[in-house]
Amino acid sequence: MSSTGKVFLGVLAGAAVGAALGILFAPDKGSNTRAKLSKTGEDYIEDLKSKFSELIEGSKESLANVKSNADDMMEKGRSKVQEAKLEMKPALTSGHNHNHNI
Repeated sequence: MSSTGKVFLGVLAGAAVGAALGILFAPDKGSNTRAKLSKTGEDYIEDLKSKFSELIEGSKESLANVKSNADDMMEKGRSKVQEAKLEMKPALTSGHNHNHNI
């Protein structure tokens, strides 16, 4: 996980704890407090799931880009090897024939 993702999750966790503490210390009936805590927790869980999904999708896109770039580089490398072989072939052929003439 990237450092940005870790920071984001830390901030989100801190906000959830802060909201929970705010609800716990607010003067209200126990049943109301429990309902608010439950609702707040559910909201944060949904938000966390959403952000985690976005993080995963971003990671998948980055990985796909890296793979695509690697494939492109490999193809360029193959092309350069083929070019080098074609350039070397006449030199190798003439050198080979030269040795037979001696």
